[in-house]
Amino acid sequence: MNKTKAPQISTLEAVIVLLVVLGIMSAGVIGWGLSPQVPVLLAMGVVTAWAMLRGFPWSAVNAGIKEGIDKGIVPIFIFILIGAMISTWIAAGTIPTLMVIGFKIINIQWFLPSVFIVCTLVGAAVGSAFTVTSTVGIAFFGMGVTMNLNPALVAGAIISGGIFGDKLSPLSETNNLASAVVDTDLFTHIKHILWSTLPAGLISLGLFAMLGHSNTETSLAKINQTVAVLNGHFSISALALLPIVLVFICAGFKMPAIPTMLLNIFISAGLILFEQPELSLAKLTAIINTGFVSKTGNTSVDTLLSRGGIVSMMSMVALIVVTLSLGGLLVKFGLINQIMTPVAKHLNSDGKLVLAGVLTCIGVNVFVGEQFLSIILPGRAFRQAFNDGGLSGNALGRVLEDGGTVINYLVPWGVGGVFLTTLGVPTVQYLPFVFFSLLCPVISVISGFTGVGMAHLNQRTAVKTKHVTATEV
Repeated sequence: MNKTKAPQISTLEAVIVLLVVLGIMSAGVIGWGLSPQVPVLLAMGVVTAWAMLRGFPWSAVNAGIKEGIDKGIVPIFIFILIGAMISTWIAAGTIPTLMVIGFKIINIQWFLPSVFIVCTLVGAAVGSAFTVTSTVGIAFFGMGVTMNLNPALVAGAIISGGIFGDKLSPLSETNNLASAVVDTDLFTHIKHILWSTLPAGLISLGLFAMLGHSNTETSLAKINQTVAVLNGHFSISALALLPIVLVFICAGFKMPAIPTMLLNIFISAGLILFEQPELSLAKLTAIINTGFVSKTGNTSVDTLLSRGGIVSMMSMVALIVVTLSLGGLLVKFGLINQIMTPVAKHLNSDGKLVLAGVLTCIGVNVFVGEQFLSIILPGRAFRQAFNDGGLSGNALGRVLEDGGTVINYLVPWGVGGVFLTTLGVPTVQYLPFVFFSLLCPVISVISGFTGVGMAHLNQRTAVKTKHVTATEV
């Protein structure tokens, strides 16, 4: 039985198709301010039409879509659980309690750097920027809005801290993936990425200190009013912090994200029934499904705390499905590799290798929108080129993190960018203030051209050569 040979795609053709895809998505989302679902779906339609005209069978289109979505099944389920967790945390008083405590212990004049530091610590403990943003991040965001700070700037501090903490954590899925792709020890990988993440974190802290510091006393009237409303309408107590304590306990036992969230939702639901025994099971399930609706009578508080629920994540799930489908098609038809592989073979210096690697990771984020693929695809394409250039897997691992992992949160149609809009700030608005993600690739490229912090193969190669010679003798 003869199999139809796949059409051969030229590099120029791949570039043209990818530029059309980028043009459609960027014009729709950034130019016209549209919700990204439709522009991404349109781009997917254009790629499908091109593939059919070029002679790809419909089975290849189906396979590309299925393979693309398959990579996102677990993240999609996690997003659904986070929606349920947010609503139960609000109803149980967890997020309101965090806000009240935060108003008491955080220095108002140094609010942004305080938020950045706390989110970094929580991120390092739980290994997930998503978890940080959707839990303590919502509490801090509510505080920042209450203080009349720029919402995009507050979101930038929360997200930057969460990502920085994620990069410091051995529990991070992306840290584990990147170290596996380049075949290096996890803790060695984390230690090496400090060459870029630590400077980026310190500079970000300084920028938030400058932008968020004010010598004038912030009026406490609105803050005191918000605290009074929270105390009057929510269960503000140490018991309400049990769900967040549970997150740290599960992290300590290295429990995966899904069972951690399921257990947390169950405990939070139990707390709600304990605090409100009159609440019916139907209303509790409604909170989990459609979200919590705040009815305090205070417009600011009600706007901030009416959120969460499984249904609230469905728009994000739809975007992730179409984005991953588009990414699956681009990979299936060889459009990504057609550009990546030739580039990787013609790089003759550390700086050029690092620059090309970072730009490729960013490109995969922009075109595919999936964080894991922004690590896997460039990792495969550049591994031999880095090895031939004398750079170790640790050097490539840092490139994958600095151009792949941290940038996904800045792409409006990327999985990370989509999820972080749970704060209520569009990606294009918070993007300029996520200093950590913006700085990492820049520092990585500077490191490549200066040689500072670059890991080479010289010593390992010498050891291997000596070993081979001894064996032959």
